[in-house]
Amino acid sequence: MGIAGDIIIVVVFGLAAGLIFNMIKLPPIIGYIIAGIVIGPFTGGVTVSDIPRIELLAEIGVALLLFSIGLDLSFKELKDVKGIAIAGTTVQIILCILSGYGMGYAMGLPHNVSIIFGMIISLSSTMVVLKILMGRGLIGTLSSKVMIGMLIVQDLAAIPLMIIIPKLHDIADNLPDIGMIILKAFIVLAVIIIVGVRLIPFVLKYVSRLNSRELFLITITALALGIGYVTHMFGLSFAFGAFVAGMVISESDYSHQALNDIIPLRDVFGLIFFTSIGMLLDPEVISENLAIIMVLVALIITLKFLIFSTLSIVFKYRNIIPLALGFGLAQVGEFSFVLARTGVQSGVIEKEFYSLVLSVSVVTMILSPFLSLLPRPLYSLKKKWFKHEDVQTINMPEGGLAGHVIIAGGGRVGSQVASVLNSLGFPFIIIEQDFRKFERAKDNGLPVIFGDAGQETVLEAANIDAAKLIIISAPSVITARGILSVADVKNPGIDIIARANDMEQIKELYKLNINEIVQPEFEASLEVLRQTLLRFDCRVSAIQNLVDDVKRKTYNFKSTGDINSSIMASMKDTPFLIETGWYEIAPGDIMDGSSIRELDVRRKAGVSVVGVIKDGELIPNPEPDTLLSAGDMVAVIGTREKRDNFNSIFFPVPQ
Repeated sequence: MGIAGDIIIVVVFGLAAGLIFNMIKLPPIIGYIIAGIVIGPFTGGVTVSDIPRIELLAEIGVALLLFSIGLDLSFKELKDVKGIAIAGTTVQIILCILSGYGMGYAMGLPHNVSIIFGMIISLSSTMVVLKILMGRGLIGTLSSKVMIGMLIVQDLAAIPLMIIIPKLHDIADNLPDIGMIILKAFIVLAVIIIVGVRLIPFVLKYVSRLNSRELFLITITALALGIGYVTHMFGLSFAFGAFVAGMVISESDYSHQALNDIIPLRDVFGLIFFTSIGMLLDPEVISENLAIIMVLVALIITLKFLIFSTLSIVFKYRNIIPLALGFGLAQVGEFSFVLARTGVQSGVIEKEFYSLVLSVSVVTMILSPFLSLLPRPLYSLKKKWFKHEDVQTINMPEGGLAGHVIIAGGGRVGSQVASVLNSLGFPFIIIEQDFRKFERAKDNGLPVIFGDAGQETVLEAANIDAAKLIIISAPSVITARGILSVADVKNPGIDIIARANDMEQIKELYKLNINEIVQPEFEASLEVLRQTLLRFDCRVSAIQNLVDDVKRKTYNFKSTGDINSSIMASMKDTPFLIETGWYEIAPGDIMDGSSIRELDVRRKAGVSVVGVIKDGELIPNPEPDTLLSAGDMVAVIGTREKRDNFNSIFFPVPQ
């Protein structure tokens, strides 16, 4: 069957291997690579007959992979961690390239091959890291934000590295060419962005009006591959053009739909790409160099752990974050396969070394899920060894703390809660491990402790045994788990309110028996629902019952079934329901200086006065002779129509 038969073999074997690796909680791309080894030319049995053509299809896979990354490139992810993401990742890549060069030099490799080896090990795996973070419910934590921010910058850095590699065949002679090709890349990039930003949205808008998903998919595929071909004509990488196309479309209104439609096509060609990588791997080379592979794996993991954890400390990310970064980003990533393959195609590196490097990369990816389990026990061990760490406290109340609120996290949510509690005079203390936020709270005169809220010593400094409430404002399951372990001993039964980032975190927090959980986006949707039902004159009490029912069924995973039907039945039965309204009397109002009897509100407006707040004191069912004055609050009861009538008579809008 020729090429058609080869594609069938690649897809079937890749699918089988991907399913197996998915079942054992490892990234399917490792399965695709192993499938490539099985059907490659070195193992016998079922073998792909036309590898060069499969490699041509793999080029499309690389282009679509980079196109989708360009589409999904979110610079918003860098906002909170831009310092370590941009400057830190740049330093990390340079240090990894230098270290890789040193390892290559020690192995007797040529200078150019050693440089490429450093480039290959400098990148971590976005796919593996995201899969681990999502699987463990850690998306939204500070450590996950730092990791994702650094991975985004690594993905961006891979593009110039991929452009440079073909020119490393002869470094001395090609240095001017490398400079020219980088300059050419910037010029082509600028032209494509300037033209694309104006033309591409127009094209996508026209196609989207046709309401044909088929034509929309073909259009974005044509744009990705077409722009890639244009950059190829200018002597640049085909994949570079596809990446630029993705970046241009990501700034349009159609980026989400484009990404959603291109993912299935990308995944199919991605399978072909990663399987083609495996076809170039020679198992004999791997078996002959097994000791070297294991040594390189150990060196790379140790090296990357030290670099990432040190950078975390330098950029003032403390506590568990250095461990999380060091172990979480210690693997070699899928972009490294692209760089290695580019090196083989350009003749800079030999296939034997290619097999060696890819073997090392695959082993680090396989070890990554296990390495990600180490930060928590190591951090717990560190806390056990250093129980008497100094705790910095600022602006503590003179009388000490008792019956107070502990706010774990002084970010936007925590600082807002602290501000309100401060204005109301309620006692509280903030615990913050981000030094910048700690300094901000200190400058605002708020009581604050610098440290990790999950540490026993820090919670003791916050006087947890006398606290009334704990608010976990940062969405961190690890912090919540640490706080609970201390609270169960020091103050069992204390109320805890925790913030969750998504439904996965809600489930994790619920497992910890934290029943008061708040998820901001979900709470916002409930407020939108409440405001919507108010516009339909639904009974306020029925709206509240409905909202409570929805919250209970969302946050309480033991609760099942649909929304209470009796609540739903009462929602529309409301146009003539009686409700209470409060009104404040201002100087010069009709009610200012008059008694309830004189105002005769029942006859004039059809409502009854049922309460008055005078000088801060509530007077229920006030007497008819009660004199009203400016500053008083008056409660009247009646239907909405009658209350509107009362408002128009006694509180008319000035003309």
